[in-house]
Amino acid sequence: MSGRQATALILAGKRDGRIDPLAAAAGVTHKCLVPIAGDPLIGHVLSALAASPEIGEIRISIDDPDALSGLALVRSLVELRRLRIVPSRPNLVDSVHAAAEDAAYPLLVTTADNVLLSPQTVDQFVAAATGAEVAVAFATREAVLAAHPEGQRRFYRFSDNAYSNCNTYWLGSPAALGAAETFRGGGQFAKHPMRIVRAFGLINLIRFRYGIGTLDQAFARFSRRFAMSMRAVIVSDGATAIDVDNDRTHAIASALLLERQQQRATDVAIHSQILLCD
Repeated sequence: MSGRQATALILAGKRDGRIDPLAAAAGVTHKCLVPIAGDPLIGHVLSALAASPEIGEIRISIDDPDALSGLALVRSLVELRRLRIVPSRPNLVDSVHAAAEDAAYPLLVTTADNVLLSPQTVDQFVAAATGAEVAVAFATREAVLAAHPEGQRRFYRFSDNAYSNCNTYWLGSPAALGAAETFRGGGQFAKHPMRIVRAFGLINLIRFRYGIGTLDQAFARFSRRFAMSMRAVIVSDGATAIDVDNDRTHAIASALLLERQQQRATDVAIHSQILLCD
């Protein structure tokens, strides 16, 4: 373990109060409840966080807490006093502020559609992020494509490599919540470059657009702009960059999750055989 356990926050509310197309197609009220590989999306994220020794309390930010009442894992973690559900706010940043109130820091923030997040990646991210005020998880283009050649189509290009965001963030202290204001207008900087101007300045937009400098150099500039330590963390599992946004990524994530389940079953069978031979 890296030290004090982090509090994990899963963002699971509706975007602008609208029902997500995947949720509508699946006949559920929230995207986080869309089934995949035998469980709802949020079930996979909860399982990964709960299995990590680096995570203590888990919080879920959702507009309708009752929507989660039918999930056995949610009920179990609530009974163990390890899970707390906090009503979300209309805005992403306000939801983070509300869910982080009286939380024990550091705070790891992720999304309910980040279904390929694994306990191993959580541990790797926490170990690398510890000591920073703000950290953001990325995977290299090579790692993402190795996980699945069609899993992710958008990458941030820098002089050292191209990277994809893994929807996993680190806030080292309450002061770091100020950096969350960057996302008040929404994230997805690759799709909306003008958001970089508002958040990081025109020079950083130019550097971003033309791939000038390395990812670490970019975060060094961000650290100076925000007057706090900000760090890019490269996780080894490129699948972490594949979140469930549409039918295509749902199918890809489902296949990868089933592969993991089959591998775990195989590992258990091999271990059982070894014990029998002993």
